[in-house]
Amino acid sequence: MARRKRKPGKRSNTGKLRIGDDWNAITIIALSQSNPLKAVAEFVENSIDAGAKNITITRGKERGENYLMVSDDGQGIPKDEAGIPDFHYVATHICDSIKRRLKQDGVEGIQGEFGIGLLSFWTLGETLSLTCASADGQTHRMGMKKGDPGYYVSKRRVMFPPAGTELKVKPLLTGIRQLSGEKIQWYLASELRDRIRTRQVNIKVIDRTARKTFDVEPREFDGRLLHQLPRVRTGAGDIYLELFFSESRLHRKVGLYRHGTRVLEDISKLDGLNSEVWGSGYLEGIVDVPFLNLTPGTRSGIVYDDQFAMASEALKPLEARLAAIIEEQRAAEEEHASRQVLRSIQKAFREALLALPVEEYDWFDIQSGAAGSSRRKVSAETGNDVAIANPVVADDVASGIPIDGAFAIQQQDPAEGALQREFFDYPGPLHNVRISPASSILRIGSTRTLQAIARDRSGRRVEQDLTFFWEILEGGADLENPLKEIVILKSGNEPCLARVKVTVRQKDTSREAEALVTITDTLLEENQPAAGNRAGLPGYTYQHAAGELWRSYYDENQNLIVINNGHRDFVYASKTKALKLRYIARLFAKELVYKNFPGLPADKLLERMIELSLYTEEHLK
Repeated sequence: MARRKRKPGKRSNTGKLRIGDDWNAITIIALSQSNPLKAVAEFVENSIDAGAKNITITRGKERGENYLMVSDDGQGIPKDEAGIPDFHYVATHICDSIKRRLKQDGVEGIQGEFGIGLLSFWTLGETLSLTCASADGQTHRMGMKKGDPGYYVSKRRVMFPPAGTELKVKPLLTGIRQLSGEKIQWYLASELRDRIRTRQVNIKVIDRTARKTFDVEPREFDGRLLHQLPRVRTGAGDIYLELFFSESRLHRKVGLYRHGTRVLEDISKLDGLNSEVWGSGYLEGIVDVPFLNLTPGTRSGIVYDDQFAMASEALKPLEARLAAIIEEQRAAEEEHASRQVLRSIQKAFREALLALPVEEYDWFDIQSGAAGSSRRKVSAETGNDVAIANPVVADDVASGIPIDGAFAIQQQDPAEGALQREFFDYPGPLHNVRISPASSILRIGSTRTLQAIARDRSGRRVEQDLTFFWEILEGGADLENPLKEIVILKSGNEPCLARVKVTVRQKDTSREAEALVTITDTLLEENQPAAGNRAGLPGYTYQHAAGELWRSYYDENQNLIVINNGHRDFVYASKTKALKLRYIARLFAKELVYKNFPGLPADKLLERMIELSLYTEEHLK
């Protein structure tokens, strides 16, 4: 049968893609690398693939031009049949890398595969020169220029031929002339972390402009290395994990690697892996997926193909395990934060009540059986079992807490205290002094105990090498033991306002303080704690009651202040730690005022609330 001829002018509906303009395609490829540091990493990886054990990166200036040079002791450019570095093959086989053929032949440990690494010099400088010795020891050089399709190969006479390969880019582009040696060091330490470790390569960065030398050490991650994680296996190979766990910080990220080279700094930026686990800030480390396909231009993009989908699906069980670990850590942090907040509030109230009249403010009654213990309660915020500290403030009366109008001094074995005291617990020199209580009311013919409390600049108690001198500046009252730290003030027979002054000396340092004592004929009965109870501040817990107006209440049976963490004020205060601490302290002040002044009109309660908050927030930190 005769073959039918195609009519003239009629085009076929099928065909093959081809490059319309070869040089335009090369230009697009050369400019696709946008990160100059990534280009430097490409040069270093070429040296590692060539078997180099020592690589030196030099940044300097010669003849008024800034340059960057990478030299190594590797095998150099592959040789042709004559033993000469085959520069012609390198320059004329772009996108046809020799490394791809070596991989097909079973050679392992080679990273490159696209044959476009040298073209990334366009993002660094204007010209590139590549120098390598032939088998007979003669030195050959290849040169290329940005924007020029030509190249040249020439011999170079040198006294000592290079042991490996020397690559130089100059002059550097104006925008990256400030690329410091330190920046190169930090980038390579993360970018090539596992490549450096597994191949045991020594990389040195010499910054002649800054006159500094840096050794590139594989990056070490902070935190605790997670063991016993589920092994991640796929049909294309195993995924290597090296994850470290620590407190949440914004800078902590898990990087995505391939064959030991970092592809992305933050794995959570990928669609399909942007879960809360990877972006929580608790984790840092590497997830190495050797079978991923990368975008050739930048080598920092992922092809979202079947390989990537396989890796994403295989990481799901790991994400579930990591989510459980993070939830446990958050529960522990919540417990620790609760304890820290409670300690800060205790200290602030202790200092505040030293300055307020002791007969007007009384502590909460804490059950003796709960002293020094902690009770567990289910947190409505997380659903976890959270320990809430319930320490008794009266145990700290050595700091000068007034209880029942007197001071109880806590005794401790000096030897035992010396063993437990750390260096930073030792007080410094005398900085200030105060009288506790700073203001009080005293009945005619009765006595009051006053104490001078000396502190250093950091607020620690000062007790060594002190001398005391007490005196009455105004009013009818007498002092017993005026040269002691603790004195007894005896009121006269007439109502008056007594001013008491103490002068404390330590060597050449002298500090003074005053206190006011109102001596009156009538006095309200003081609040007395119930028998079997101790005075102190209770712990607190959360109850999520969103939409309800109450902010807190005191649960006397549980010795707890219950705080509504669903209230809009609590949500607003939780934006910062300092604001949240002040908010909780005000809730404590509200409950303490309500307990001490039952039945007072609302305006009087508000006055007391302002008074107690003022003295408390001065010491809140």
